[in-house]
Amino acid sequence: MRFMEKTKGTVYLVGAGPGDDGLLTVKAKQILEKAEVVVYDRLVGPRILSILPDFAEKINVGKNVGNHPVPQEEINHILLNKALEGKLVVRLKGGDPFVFGRGGEELELLSQHQVPFVVIPGITSAISAATYAGIPVTHRDFCSSLHIITGRAKKAGDLSIDYASLVKLKGTLVFMMSVAAVGEIADGLMNAGMERGTKVAVIENATRPNQRKFVSQLDNIALVIEQNNVISPATIIVGEVCALSDRFDWFSNLPLKGCKILITRPKQTIGKLSQMLWELGAETVEYPCIRTSTIDFDLNMNHLQWIVFTSAVGVKAFFDKLFTMKMDSRCLHDKKIAVVGSETAAELLKYGIRADFIPSVFDAEHLATELLNSGQITSKDQVGVFRAKTGSEDLVRILTDHNVEVSDVAVYETNYVKNHKIDVNKFDYVAFTSASCVQGFVESFGEDADFSSVNAVCIGKQTASMAKQYGMNTTISDIATISGIVDKIKEIYNGE
Repeated sequence: MRFMEKTKGTVYLVGAGPGDDGLLTVKAKQILEKAEVVVYDRLVGPRILSILPDFAEKINVGKNVGNHPVPQEEINHILLNKALEGKLVVRLKGGDPFVFGRGGEELELLSQHQVPFVVIPGITSAISAATYAGIPVTHRDFCSSLHIITGRAKKAGDLSIDYASLVKLKGTLVFMMSVAAVGEIADGLMNAGMERGTKVAVIENATRPNQRKFVSQLDNIALVIEQNNVISPATIIVGEVCALSDRFDWFSNLPLKGCKILITRPKQTIGKLSQMLWELGAETVEYPCIRTSTIDFDLNMNHLQWIVFTSAVGVKAFFDKLFTMKMDSRCLHDKKIAVVGSETAAELLKYGIRADFIPSVFDAEHLATELLNSGQITSKDQVGVFRAKTGSEDLVRILTDHNVEVSDVAVYETNYVKNHKIDVNKFDYVAFTSASCVQGFVESFGEDADFSSVNAVCIGKQTASMAKQYGMNTTISDIATISGIVDKIKEIYNGE
């Protein structure tokens, strides 16, 4: 009896780009979302790793300049063995896999064993580091060529760089993995005839919020790197185009450049706020302090004139239940719907429904009061409130105090996430979007911890009140939305 040979998996050699997860290509993201095994290096950031499905096996091979805890040969065999198991394997590398990424070496063994592979290019830091420092690597008034050189020798010893040829080319020179060898490189170029005053830039942690840039000249760059303790990853650019950096540097001028923010939203909603702050130059750390989960509930709406939602999570839970009952939004044709704010309204619109009522101030108290004062809800109405199992009682209390019959329906619950302790003193601000996030944050440290150094930027009075109870310094966003949080952080960070 002949057994069928197991189908080989495919290995995707994927460039993750230079650090800013927004520079990950669409094709790379599509592959990561269905990866079964991911073998990744140190320079791949957590925001990119968060794209991976929960079922994916993640193997950190931790490669760093001069430090390879997992030897290259072993990495090659990991890729081969996982592919032979029939898995969809991703080798995820910083930058581009074929620009000093040893991608060719990793394909050799796969090719020998006839394992299918695909290479997905990534944006290399050789170009993007310069771009994020305001340096065009080519410019008709300065140079017409670009040359990318590694500052690492294959074996211990002097670098095999033909400095004389590089100097004759008169193009922009980009040295990668070269911080440790900058003195040797500078001497080599000057000895070959390059002017000592030639402009040089070094960019550390390119495209990331903690990017640092230093512009000097060739005979001084080694000292600048030493004095400022520049470490890898860093890119060195040599050429007169570096003189344009002061005029063209857009990244250093972002309004939240240098600002460090801790974000406490649930994992499923944390990304939007984090991305908005990141795009403004902030360094964000995602620290989910609560987890929301749908709970079973009876959905009986026949007697209701109004349906009220107090969160986007509640809207989703409601419609998930509706769909499991083989129903859809047509059953709401005779109902009016009120929501607590614009984000809840946006979630409702995903299901093709516009809210009939949104309060002028996005909180439960104003929602109830304005519905009553406007006469839209009276004691003759029956109202269904679909919300979290625990939370503010203001909405239900105010309506019932005015003799409105309320069906208070819990559609999801909130649980605290026990996080590892983090040094909150490293952050300029901690963003809280609900009182539950504050409580979950406190649970991670213990109620007896000292929170007096925490600058809490909060959505709503209730959230701020909870933060104040634990001694935090509080600021409330003008509008109770994540955009409001972002605007308030910009305002106080820039002293507006």
